[in-house]
Amino acid sequence: MDSGMVVHSGGCHCRSVRWQVQAPPSVVAWQCDCSDCSMRGNTHFIVPSERFELLGDSENFLTTYTFGTHMAKHTFCKVCGITSFYIPRSNPDGIAVTFRCVDPGTLTHVEIKHFDGKNWDKSYDQTGIASSSKVQAEG
Repeated sequence: MDSGMVVHSGGCHCRSVRWQVQAPPSVVAWQCDCSDCSMRGNTHFIVPSERFELLGDSENFLTTYTFGTHMAKHTFCKVCGITSFYIPRSNPDGIAVTFRCVDPGTLTHVEIKHFDGKNWDKSYDQTGIASSSKVQAEG
């Protein structure tokens, strides 16, 4: 595990979907106002996909919704309906983790930034969000 990283555990409300993710204890989370995120109240931090692990038989309880460009894969629990993580359009090589779905005790700070999903292309270019799913070299 990279230095400065901790293992965060989390999942959905009914606990049918469980996962672990390696991320710093302090994260930058994105509050998006696209039609989907704003209706769900989703605020998420993004990690490289190799730092995310779905646990047990969680995959059996997931279903996926797509719309628009169909790039984002909005996964949610078939039982309770919670989206605890998904593959974002901005970072198809990463995982967006809903920070409120992380079990208590490992996140020490969450800085919330705005992503203008209503003006997606402009916001994508201006925020640097694409770098969130890249593994940073230690140094």
